[in-house]
Amino acid sequence: MKSSKKALKLAPPDGVAAPPRAGGPEALSIAPEIEGILEKLGLDPRREGLLRTPQRVDQALKFLTSGYRMDIHKILNGALYEVKYDEMVVVRDIEFFSMCEHHLLPFFGKIHVAYLPNKKVIGLSKIPRLVDVFARRLQIQERLTQEVAQTLQEVMRPLGVGVICEARHFCMMMRGVEKQHSGAMTSAMLGAFRDRKETRDEFLALVNKSNSY
Repeated sequence: MKSSKKALKLAPPDGVAAPPRAGGPEALSIAPEIEGILEKLGLDPRREGLLRTPQRVDQALKFLTSGYRMDIHKILNGALYEVKYDEMVVVRDIEFFSMCEHHLLPFFGKIHVAYLPNKKVIGLSKIPRLVDVFARRLQIQERLTQEVAQTLQEVMRPLGVGVICEARHFCMMMRGVEKQHSGAMTSAMLGAFRDRKETRDEFLALVNKSNSY
């Protein structure tokens, strides 16, 4: 078991430092620091509307970074099944919310995940749960996309994994260039999805296909 757990410790992408380990649920409150920030912004944290704001921000940030404290092994435990199935499996339109590590502003969108089984499939609900693990961290879209793909590749050892992420970023919408309708797309293609154009094309066609249910 020890060796399999080590296999899931994903190396960060080139040039990106590994995220620090966040404290557990009993980590010290950051409410006093939030109160100080409000004061430095020229606000009165003792007025009625802001009186509980530091505690609310503390709770919100702990939830939005709870992915650091999630155990991938517990989430995926018992969810791999041996099945004679060799066609593409696609889970699309997985909604997510995350926090940009550059400005601590939200970005949100949807992720499409596909894999080619290699004698094993994974419970479909586990893929959105895996997305949540990495989305509930301080992130950049590119790394989020890679981490979902790399983890599935290491856990399942499929013939290939493809991940496409579409997102809108409040750091572009509310500040900076202030473009409300601009979005970003990123992808990670591993195994057959990288090596075979027809596999990529099938994935893209399934993602773009209109809902029929």
